[in-house]
Amino acid sequence: MDLYIMKFNSYLERERELSNNTIESYIRDLKQFDKYSKENGLSSITDANKTLILTYLIYLQKTGKSVSTVSRNIASLRSFYQFVLNEGIIKKDPTINLQSPKQEKKLPSILTSDEVEILLEQPDIKCTKGVRDKAMLELLYASGIRASELISLDLDDVNLSMDYILSSKDTSNERVIPIGKMAVDILTLYIKEHRGKLVKDNEEKSLFVNYHGKRLTRQGFWKIVRGYTKQAKINKNITPHTLRHSFAAHLLQNGADLKSVQEMLGHADISTTQIYTLITKNKIKEVYKKAHPRA
Repeated sequence: MDLYIMKFNSYLERERELSNNTIESYIRDLKQFDKYSKENGLSSITDANKTLILTYLIYLQKTGKSVSTVSRNIASLRSFYQFVLNEGIIKKDPTINLQSPKQEKKLPSILTSDEVEILLEQPDIKCTKGVRDKAMLELLYASGIRASELISLDLDDVNLSMDYILSSKDTSNERVIPIGKMAVDILTLYIKEHRGKLVKDNEEKSLFVNYHGKRLTRQGFWKIVRGYTKQAKINKNITPHTLRHSFAAHLLQNGADLKSVQEMLGHADISTTQIYTLITKNKIKEVYKKAHPRA
């Protein structure tokens, strides 16, 4: 790996407090650009100019990369070159005035309330695994947290007496999120009667653990969601993020204000949250067309 990419990696981990997934994306993008730079005769990524970067972005588009992928690469390059500029490694930022391609607003896929009910009823709560799985699904829909945030929860991040969880603790995205009675009830059952059957080490602090008594992985949780989706026979591509989207859309459809939903989701910019208002507007149009006699 290029020396300056390594320094940037250390900076992100030490000072920016970004999630591991974000850091990995930045570094992966930079490694790919570093490889491209070397193939074009540069000894270091810090020698790149704006022309080479533009050529690289065109190359990404020609090889079929999506608009969102190209935009993310621009964000990674901007952050990196701002870092090396501030460190005095380069004298001019080659990404200044670099424009991101315009992205079409793609509406996220959501579940109806009935589909959510069907999915959440799939785990068999007569067994420990079923109780754990239902607790995870209920909590995901009740709070709107990301899958990575869910599996990162520790036992002491849950306050069942006050009906809230503490998500993304010790990061810039830390937030307190209220949860409803159904999530509280199944979490109480899981923590009091079933988590102890899975945990092998009394020092284990993870809220959700696997059969080995260790913190459940993101991949493991995705497999669980896929399994219940297949079992529920819902004809949609459901991922853990689908429940997050459904959480936000259902809150707005039922009268929640945009600012509150933004805070619960942990969006830095309210424009990110506004995408869910488009779903609400589409829903109103559907109701109108079905119900109005002259629609």
